[in-house]
Amino acid sequence: MTRDAQNNINLFWFLPTHGDGRYLGTAEGGRPVDLPYLQQVALAADSLGYYGVLIPTGKSCEDAWLVASALAPLTRRLRYLVAVRPGLQPPTLAARMAATLDRLSEGRLLINVVTGGDPVENKGDGIFLSHAERYDVTREFLDVYTRLLKGEKVDYHGKHIHVEGAEVLFPPAQENGPPLYFGGSSDPAIDVAADQIDTYLTWGEPPALVAQKLAVVRERAASRGRTLEYGIRLHVIVRETEEEAWAAADRLIAHLDDDTIAQAQQIFARMDSTGQARMSALHKGSRDNLRIAPNLWAGVGLVRGGAGTALVGNPQQVAERIREYQALGISNFIFSGYPHLEEAHRFAELVMPLLPVSGAAQAKSRSVNTGPFGETIGGDRRPAKQASAS
Repeated sequence: MTRDAQNNINLFWFLPTHGDGRYLGTAEGGRPVDLPYLQQVALAADSLGYYGVLIPTGKSCEDAWLVASALAPLTRRLRYLVAVRPGLQPPTLAARMAATLDRLSEGRLLINVVTGGDPVENKGDGIFLSHAERYDVTREFLDVYTRLLKGEKVDYHGKHIHVEGAEVLFPPAQENGPPLYFGGSSDPAIDVAADQIDTYLTWGEPPALVAQKLAVVRERAASRGRTLEYGIRLHVIVRETEEEAWAAADRLIAHLDDDTIAQAQQIFARMDSTGQARMSALHKGSRDNLRIAPNLWAGVGLVRGGAGTALVGNPQQVAERIREYQALGISNFIFSGYPHLEEAHRFAELVMPLLPVSGAAQAKSRSVNTGPFGETIGGDRRPAKQASAS
């Protein structure tokens, strides 16, 4: 691997299977998220050179596995980051599902290990476990799951999981199975990551806080003789000028009222997720504390659980903030923007050319009329390529 390849980053986009629109916390400007729309977002991400797409999981979303299965045949290079749910599905079933989708997508599956941090939603799914017990289940689940995808026949007698003669008859396309991604900020979560995960994910906190967290994870993994990759989940609001970007951020929450914010914050407060608590602490439920670091805005987290921060600025500023996170050791960036179809194009056109993207996301050779040249001038002359403003 060349030094340039080692310094490259993977850029992911997001499939909004829980809804999409121009404003948060309102039906105003909303749009239906049906199969044709998800196809548009996936095809855009594929053609624009994104490394992959994250598909969310939970009762507020369409099922991630069915969505990935519907979209994978339409795309050529795009990878799909899909969740397994320890405690909600047996590891043997999850391994068979992963092997099947990995084969059908020709090795384009990535696995997001989601333990779940909302006790109310967990109970609705039949999971009545404490925070610590859920991570015990996750550890046992991964013990069985990873061995199955390596081709082993597994007998396992754990505290929560018991299988005899478990096996996967048809192997995945990727040797030993799709890579494992995982996020969690508590001590038990970090232990799971250090022992069993390939890429550790964090939500978009200010760089100093991210650096502190990654230092803990890195040290914990090193004590096990392991080295992890790292990723970060952020929204992005990029415009040609900084003023336009901040105006777009203000518009995104223009229809939010105090009652809607209070209701959302009550839901987040009931969760036993350490990561969610860290997200909520960035803004404390107030519109007055949203600019939390240079070009980092916490407005999304007023009503959205999980990832609640956005990079806001002009292309050069957004690219610089990304490079700051990259300098901390982050090589995987999972972005989203409202609405997701238009913002996938905007980010790709304005920011991607300023970044050291991985080979999968680099511009491929193009024929004469596939751009990026613009419209023919006067019917017979192509416009000259404009130099980057960076």
